[in-house]
Amino acid sequence: MYTNFIKPFLFLFSPETAHRLVFSVLSVLNKIPGFGVIIRSIYVIKDKNLERTVFGITFPNPVGLAAGFDKDAKYIDELSTLGFGFIEVGTVTPLPQEGNEKPRCFRLPNDEALINRMGFNNEGVQQMIARLRSRKPGIIIGGNIGKNKITPIENAVNDYEICFNALHEYVDYFVVNVSSPNTPNLRQLQEKEPLTKLLMHLKSLNNTKKVQKPILLKIAPDLTNEQLDDIIEIVIITKIDGIVATNTTIAREGLITNNEQVSALGMGGLSGKPLTARATEVIKYISTKSNKAFPIIGVGGIHSPDDAMEKLNAGADLIQLYTGFIYEGPGLITAINKKILSTVIKP
Repeated sequence: MYTNFIKPFLFLFSPETAHRLVFSVLSVLNKIPGFGVIIRSIYVIKDKNLERTVFGITFPNPVGLAAGFDKDAKYIDELSTLGFGFIEVGTVTPLPQEGNEKPRCFRLPNDEALINRMGFNNEGVQQMIARLRSRKPGIIIGGNIGKNKITPIENAVNDYEICFNALHEYVDYFVVNVSSPNTPNLRQLQEKEPLTKLLMHLKSLNNTKKVQKPILLKIAPDLTNEQLDDIIEIVIITKIDGIVATNTTIAREGLITNNEQVSALGMGGLSGKPLTARATEVIKYISTKSNKAFPIIGVGGIHSPDDAMEKLNAGADLIQLYTGFIYEGPGLITAINKKILSTVIKP
């Protein structure tokens, strides 16, 4: 139903308009008594064999929603009915910001891909907290944190600290986003010295809290093996809890869409099927080279149950959807969980 009827209708609109339309409708329907129960009965699979305990948290299933879809934690209740094992909100910044000029998100239907240069558009961390305070219990939430565009790169640590302290009580784990290609100079923070400094600072803040929350690092797929080696070393040295691999790519190789059309869309991060192989390569490299020293959340180009299994077999402990969710719909979550269950050896 989704791919034959709903997606063609939504694709008549711009990506941002379609996004607002979907959740406006879902929010209204969710207020109808019994609607959420019906949706859960279709998409949610409860089975002990799907549970995963990773960095001290027990997830009901390993299929999560990647950051960027629910930037301001507005739709947690609606999304939780679709079968996700966890939801990552953000990227959030200390101050509200509009993000980059529109249009800033584009579909490449022939490639089942997106190009976006959203620029961390969000309503700010205080607005997010107001929503998270009233969220339903039992939904695992990750907080993806970043810096404001106006904050000089040399002061970036302060922005991450503000978000970390503000959200600490309200999320189950943190993801430090230094890998978005859409905030000027942000990827400089992936370099060894500034990244070590940032993560050590957040780790020290975490140690002052009554309850420590897992801290993960989200990395770009465009890093070389030498840079990935540095990332592995930094994670081990700083003793953070894991990696999210990967963010969007600035590469444009191997696309079906013609070069002129792609170039006309301008800068931005590419996600979707063209990222499938590279994201898996990064996961496998990190997992193998580190000897599975820490957990990995695998994300990038998961459009089918087989794509998901490749990520898990490459070394991912959990996975996340974004572009695949847009192209394939919520049935993808159910299909992945069924595929995982089919691999379980029954006694």
